[in-house]
Amino acid sequence: MSYFNELNQAVGEPLPDWKPRPLPQRVMLRGRTCCLEPLSLDHAEALYAAYQLFSDDGHWTWLPREPDKTIEEYKRWVASVITLNDPLLFAIIDNKSNQPVGTFSLMHIDPENGTIEVGHVHYSPLLEKTIMATEAQWLLMNYAFETLGYRRYEWKCNSCNEPSRKAALRLGFQYEGRFRQAAVVKGHNRDTDWFSIIDKEWPAINQAFQHWLSPDNFDQDGKQKQSLQACRM
Repeated sequence: MSYFNELNQAVGEPLPDWKPRPLPQRVMLRGRTCCLEPLSLDHAEALYAAYQLFSDDGHWTWLPREPDKTIEEYKRWVASVITLNDPLLFAIIDNKSNQPVGTFSLMHIDPENGTIEVGHVHYSPLLEKTIMATEAQWLLMNYAFETLGYRRYEWKCNSCNEPSRKAALRLGFQYEGRFRQAAVVKGHNRDTDWFSIIDKEWPAINQAFQHWLSPDNFDQDGKQKQSLQACRM
């Protein structure tokens, strides 16, 4: 549908009831396989140990920081970010072990326009390719859309980061385009790929997540019966 002003100029869809959205808070978000807790120094030692399970430093390639070589370095970084409101970092907690297995954040938070981004995603091997990995993303999305009422949820990544690109598409984000030469990171050019989910798309995406996350969607060995993409069809 097209919209026009009193001068017969094309304008965007009117939003007469729009109000700025609240800022995200340091809340705990509980799921069936994992929960999200605001990142704290209490998580640091277990997270550092979890990241040491990688066979090399490849998981740091597309992160903005260089690898922490000691637990003291990692603790200093955690201490430097846990009071920030943007990015607002969360630890992902395995409900079975009650241990943190990864981190991510809400960032580039714009309450006036209702846009927010998930970023700084750093999964350990204990989290990769698990139900938790997907449920954690759903918990944060659900908080942004359902609790806070944001209208746009973003995912951005280095265009060379193919695993991140695939993850965004699997989770239901729409590819929007490539910002060329957007940044210089670790001495290299970064072209940034943009993805998003908007509020009009969220109900169907949310339904697909809930269907995929249902215990009925997994066999006795924990293998999925339907993929997340299939649940959206």
